[in-house]
Amino acid sequence: MRAEEVAEMQRLTLFEGVAPAHANAMLKASFLQRFPARVELVREGEPADFLHVIVEGQVEVYSAYRDRETTVAVIGPGHSFIVAAVILDRIYLKSARALTPARILMIPAESVRRYFGEDAAFARALAVELALAYRSVVKELKNQKLRSSLERLANWLLVENKHSGAKNEFTLPFDKKILASRLGMAPEVLSRCFAALSPYKVAVKGATMKIGDIEALETLAKPTATIDDFGV
Repeated sequence: MRAEEVAEMQRLTLFEGVAPAHANAMLKASFLQRFPARVELVREGEPADFLHVIVEGQVEVYSAYRDRETTVAVIGPGHSFIVAAVILDRIYLKSARALTPARILMIPAESVRRYFGEDAAFARALAVELALAYRSVVKELKNQKLRSSLERLANWLLVENKHSGAKNEFTLPFDKKILASRLGMAPEVLSRCFAALSPYKVAVKGATMKIGDIEALETLAKPTATIDDFGV
């Protein structure tokens, strides 16, 4: 990496409080690369050679079994993947691909494990990543097991609307096939769910979502912080 890129990467949350010598050592051994959309970044079942940190863009974490595939998560700038495999020196349990054009910092797994043991601030940063990932899995498990397909979609719309400025109109951040997989349903089920939301004044035109009666949608969704609030 160029000197200005190293300086930029040092400002990532992952390196807050990390000894400059340790951060420099990791970054000098790292790669900062741009990837076009749809490029596979890691593959399930392969050794964890790098810790990937998203600098720009979105990444889809997914898994496949036989002829089926499901989206596990969609993550954005500032987040790392797949931390547990890197720290434990195990194979990846999930795959990941660029959902949009992305810039990714790739830190060699050996460097990550070394400074995880030598630098307390770096260890804390990775522990926070692991804790957030664990809580995300728990929330998603509850979302899938306790809610119907319609309830999952309604709550996703409320969360995305909030993240988009609470204007009650926003553009889908990815295509509907990805959304269906993310919510744990087939595309045709997603279409039926959108149709079922018509009485709640949810209108869909292409990738544009309009919520005409936010209170009615909230009454249906019954959002709860222990599933839907990323800050909890």
